[in-house]
Amino acid sequence: MEAIKTVGLTKTYGAKRAVDALNLTVQRGEIYGFVGRNGAGKSTAMKMMAGLVLPTTGTIELLGEPQAPGATSRRMGALIENPGIHLGLSGLDNVMCRALALGVPDAKQASFEALEVVGLGGVAKKRAKSYSLGMKQRLGLALALVGSPDLLLLDEPFNGLDPQGVREVRTTVVGLAKMRGITVFISSHVLDQLERMVTRYGVIRDGRLVREMSAEEVDRECADYLCIRCATPQVALARLQDAFPQIAFSVMEDDAIRAQGGLTPQDAGQVLARAGIPVSELFMHERDIEELFVELMGSEPTDAMPQSGRSERGR
Repeated sequence: MEAIKTVGLTKTYGAKRAVDALNLTVQRGEIYGFVGRNGAGKSTAMKMMAGLVLPTTGTIELLGEPQAPGATSRRMGALIENPGIHLGLSGLDNVMCRALALGVPDAKQASFEALEVVGLGGVAKKRAKSYSLGMKQRLGLALALVGSPDLLLLDEPFNGLDPQGVREVRTTVVGLAKMRGITVFISSHVLDQLERMVTRYGVIRDGRLVREMSAEEVDRECADYLCIRCATPQVALARLQDAFPQIAFSVMEDDAIRAQGGLTPQDAGQVLARAGIPVSELFMHERDIEELFVELMGSEPTDAMPQSGRSERGR
């Protein structure tokens, strides 16, 4: 059963389509990373799933249950943008307000258990105004967790956190997915953190889902490889496969040869030179997850996020 399924989900504001015919499926137990530039439609899509924004058209199913426009599932917890925290109340009282609104049995005990899960049990009775930013984010996570949901929506949960706070939130989310089998749908610009936790990705661009891929597919696309371009790629491929049987070769759409597994430009060049095959390009292609997603999101790296320093290096 799918945890989330949207069909043709659309939200328009005047002439602008903030979300445009979004067809998205998230399987049970996944940690699904929702990636896109600012203004791409991530938050709007998540607000529609959470019942906070009415769709213009389209349907939403959560945990196999069709959702009426503006409705939400009691089996879902959400942390959308800033957590709704009353700073004058203690952490425990904040979570109890949510638990009582949901009709959770033994609201006080359930609230304390949610705070324990996110590592705030020891400060449960302290006022929220004394919490650090990271603690407030974890309190927001506790608000989403009370009532033992099967699905979590987390919109930019790492915003404003220092490295320690980021690590605390990340390890909490991963632990919940592993120990409780909770499905997590998370949006974030912090790609190196998503890389450590996500099992599948969806990329949204100008309101439309442009690609979905597993973590394994991302790893393959970000792997370093030797790129070889020549006039006779099939002949060159046969020579290289004979010379280096341990290397994984493939021919890409533009007829360039891709070699993964440690083949150096020097070794490949020598084999092709001895075979009399002229080579027009021979270089190591290197890219990381930032470069991959910047390409998919439709922006140059300098416009979107810091570069990692990896690139194509000619030989």
